[in-house]
Amino acid sequence: MDIKGLDYNTQRSKLILSEYGREIQKMVEYACELPTKEERLKCAMAIIRQMENKNSQLMDNADYEQTLWNHLYLMSHRELDIDWPYDISEADKILSKPEPLPLPDGHIKLRHYGHLVEELLELLKTMEPSEERDALVRKTANQMKRDLVLWGHGSIEDERVADDLARYTDGKIQLDLNTFKFEKINPNEGKQSGKKKK
Repeated sequence: MDIKGLDYNTQRSKLILSEYGREIQKMVEYACELPTKEERLKCAMAIIRQMENKNSQLMDNADYEQTLWNHLYLMSHRELDIDWPYDISEADKILSKPEPLPLPDGHIKLRHYGHLVEELLELLKTMEPSEERDALVRKTANQMKRDLVLWGHGSIEDERVADDLARYTDGKIQLDLNTFKFEKINPNEGKQSGKKKK
């Protein structure tokens, strides 16, 4: 159905920085069409004031004015011909995407504990008895228990953690459950309730 005057955002041109909205984008396009540099600069300064209002959380940053002028430059498709009050040479970096993070190599054997706990268990195998190793054992055991709560179908028995810790360190780490105290863990931690609040 095609109704005159009614259009959808999917039919409109894509916004470069959607946090400012379509009206600011139209103002920028209008500023680009003004005939003189003085008029364009005056209009750009008025647009910057509107951008401050729309995206006021930027004002918490020390260089927020620089950021606003960078945004204006990008929203103008790099075509606004004015004497820029700030250096805009770094503006294009705002739209650049970071490199994707590499995935861990190999297969994760202990899926419910995860790759980082696997690395900790490997490290514990090689460490000599010391206070540092004891502290790492404490941290690892508590993390394993938290992981079991989240991913081990609610199994949070201390014996299972102690058994897994001994098994995956080839018996080098033995928890004495009579003296070792786990951190208090809420069994419902991290689980979403099936009921919605009304």
